[in-house]
Amino acid sequence: MKQLLDAAAAERQVLSRRLAEMFENARDFHVYVDADGVGGLVALHIDLIDLAEVRSLVVRHDLRGGGIGRLLVQAAIKEAKHLEMSRVYTFTRIPAFFERMGFVAVDRAELPYKAFKDCLQCPLFPGCDETALLRDLTDGIS
Repeated sequence: MKQLLDAAAAERQVLSRRLAEMFENARDFHVYVDADGVGGLVALHIDLIDLAEVRSLVVRHDLRGGGIGRLLVQAAIKEAKHLEMSRVYTFTRIPAFFERMGFVAVDRAELPYKAFKDCLQCPLFPGCDETALLRDLTDGIS
């Protein structure tokens, strides 16, 4: 998992995560595994009683375009609903992917301050080039 995440971070697709942080948040991750090993991952990180972040979405290069990313995000959303979250958000450079899954672009100011805790670790801070997107989970859409 760490190797796949590090490779994606080197390509500026996601934020890098320290190994200790990954161990601390191991239960946040949904992982896709095939015969070649870890093929993809995503994390659902709870921020507030009703708000969680879908983060660290990575799919191995040879599996991209095959629906693995969609399945991983759907798993995270299913878990968020099970935990009775009313909203999930993400920061991404591929907003169209998330928009196809019911997320809508929002002004960063609409998210609580806690949503920006990882921003201080980002090498692009404060000049972030990611889009903030939010999905309402109370709409009944799967």
